[in-house]
Amino acid sequence: MVAPARDPATTMKAIVRDKYGPPDGVELQEVEKPEVSDDGLLVRVRAASVNRVDWYDVTGTPWIARPMTGLRGPKSRFTGRDFAGTVEAVGKDVTDLQPGDEVFGGKKGGGSFAEYVGVPTDVARKPAGLTFEEAAAVPVAALTALQGLRDHGQLQPGQKVLVNGASGGVGTFAVQIARALGAEVTGVCSTRNVEQARSLGADHVIDYKGEDFTRTGQRYDLILDIAGSKSWSQCRRVLNPNAILVIVGAKGSRLMGPLGHIAKVRLGALRGSQKAVFFVANFNGPDLAVLSELLETGKVKPVVEKRYELVEVADALRYMGEGHARGKIVIGV
Repeated sequence: MVAPARDPATTMKAIVRDKYGPPDGVELQEVEKPEVSDDGLLVRVRAASVNRVDWYDVTGTPWIARPMTGLRGPKSRFTGRDFAGTVEAVGKDVTDLQPGDEVFGGKKGGGSFAEYVGVPTDVARKPAGLTFEEAAAVPVAALTALQGLRDHGQLQPGQKVLVNGASGGVGTFAVQIARALGAEVTGVCSTRNVEQARSLGADHVIDYKGEDFTRTGQRYDLILDIAGSKSWSQCRRVLNPNAILVIVGAKGSRLMGPLGHIAKVRLGALRGSQKAVFFVANFNGPDLAVLSELLETGKVKPVVEKRYELVEVADALRYMGEGHARGKIVIGV
């Protein structure tokens, strides 16, 4: 029997999975193209990027999150958040964008590992000097860094900031954004990433393999904790009075993921003037516009470490799961 010919007007290629498991379970399949809502966009995806949330999506970890993601299997077949591409079509109520505009943003709930994505208009215009792959590297990681530093860390110019985990997606953006916001930045990373952290603008770099940042005697107004490698009692001794520890992530078990570490730190910080907060980044147009301006002016530049094609998403997810990424992992579409 001959398979029906592909209709490019109504179908597209996308990464899908129907059950939780290792990255090998994802497949590139022909699926229906998203419809355009009256107040939304259809974007032809040119590039996407991989985030830790995509790893959680596919593997179904931590198990404690499954009431939200799907108890026995994923609620959605699709995954992937970050994207950059060209507007293909706009809804009848959209007036500020038109077909042909180059944009970047995020797909809430997943679906950017595909040829097309349907999204609201809370996207940003891609700076002309950025490639699609560089723009696709921005949304989740850079929004996390920006909102963690500016909103939840209440960063002020002249303050001392320590970024624990200054490599990887969020870390490389955090060093640059903290500098752009006027902070004195200390980055903590492994030996192989020391020079990279310096090149991104870190005023001081601590190699955690040779030195414990909680034993240096230095104090900070804000710690952005991406690595989650230290307890609250360790961190508090290098925090100034009224300083803030912003928790971005941590390693953990398949049951609890980073939530076990986060809960311990939050409980430990209930007393005293120093605070510990945790948050999840929020996709929104105004913050994407802020990032677009930082990118346009050259104050922030994405660090792209590895590139894969759409058919290689399983390999990209596997690399993310190893936990040693030095920058962003992008997917060409």
